Amino acid sequence: MGIILFLFLILFFALGVPIAISMGLASAAAIWIDGGTPLTVLVQRSFTSLDSFPLMAIPFFVFAGILMEYGGISRRLVNFANALTGHFSGGLAIVTVVTSMFFAAISGSSAATTAALGSILIPAMIHRGYHRNFTGAVQSVSGELGVIIPPSIPLILYGISTETSIGDLFMAGFLPGLLIAASLMITIFIIAKKRKYAKETRKSGKELWIAFKESFFALLMPVIILGGIYGGFFTPTEAAGVAVAYAFLVGVVIYREIKLKKIIHIMTQSVVTTSTIMFILASAGLFGWILTREGIPQTVAQFFMSISDNPLIFLLLVNVFLLIVGMFMETNASIIILAPLLVPVAMQLGIDPVHFGIIMIVNLAIGMCTPPLGINLFISAQLAKINLLQITRGMIPFYIVLIVALLAITYIPKISMFLPNLLK
Repeated sequence: MGIILFLFLILFFALGVPIAISMGLASAAAIWIDGGTPLTVLVQRSFTSLDSFPLMAIPFFVFAGILMEYGGISRRLVNFANALTGHFSGGLAIVTVVTSMFFAAISGSSAATTAALGSILIPAMIHRGYHRNFTGAVQSVSGELGVIIPPSIPLILYGISTETSIGDLFMAGFLPGLLIAASLMITIFIIAKKRKYAKETRKSGKELWIAFKESFFALLMPVIILGGIYGGFFTPTEAAGVAVAYAFLVGVVIYREIKLKKIIHIMTQSVVTTSTIMFILASAGLFGWILTREGIPQTVAQFFMSISDNPLIFLLLVNVFLLIVGMFMETNASIIILAPLLVPVAMQLGIDPVHFGIIMIVNLAIGMCTPPLGINLFISAQLAKINLLQITRGMIPFYIVLIVALLAITYIPKISMFLPNLLK
């Protein structure tokens, strides 16, 4: 059944069928051709994969992120970041990274971060004389922070798929996210200095204070969510519900930028986004059940162990493998399919599943910025009005920096594990 499963999956991929549908159809074909399992298992296993309380966090965080986007949060975060860092060389590009860090702690989504901020910052950078390839690349690579800095939907999916503490994963994502952000800002500064890009006017202390006050309630949200989780006031799933209530309060009552007539549109957008994720999860759950039944995880483990039982070599192989996967597969589907296969091998070699989860998410986040299927590339290229080849050229120095940061995160576990261990 496993051979049939993968043959049909490759066939559907070659035909251009969406990943979620490909996994579902391949699973159905494998069960039907094998003949030993009733087809009713298709519905049963698909439903079972969605029947999980922690999964409730996904629609809530999606809803909260869209509420904050429509509530004027993007503009206020940009203004605050500009007041902080705009006066450096390449100031607006650095502002893009800083704002993405703040917005990542709200949206939990890479694509949402790229689209929401790119529509503001890419035209602004181009207007200030930044090269279009550079502006598109900066926004694309900054958007990946949305899945590394918590709360992160891919981290939730990884935690559910591998039965790893979502709270620990959230805390483990902070320092790697900051490391990547700092690396990007240094790279931008060097490039901007060389190309003599314009600086923004240094803001006075009064202007900085005004920008901080205007963005205060936006900046407070991750403090409430993560503080509540680690203070023991609520679980990550309950925190998602709190995030929705807080985002609604800020957008409707405090900032007053969300009118009631917009609520239906916001809810519709949330439902569409959530449905897409849930459809992938249902198909991936069925796909994963067949993999487990056929003993594929054990086969994968034996394959890696046959190459080397050295954890350093294993992590190098995994990084190469995940970077390639990230170029061709959607992040959420990749996590659901691959995490249950790779995590048991990692644990067998003494690698902490929390640390391994961060390695996996960072790899797949890089995939969002790499051709041919990197979603951040497409969004940023469209906003910058350039093609895929042009934006990829602009990405080259950032690819080098991201790989160096990935290797540091991979081989220095304390970067990921310092905060989770500190709080235990």
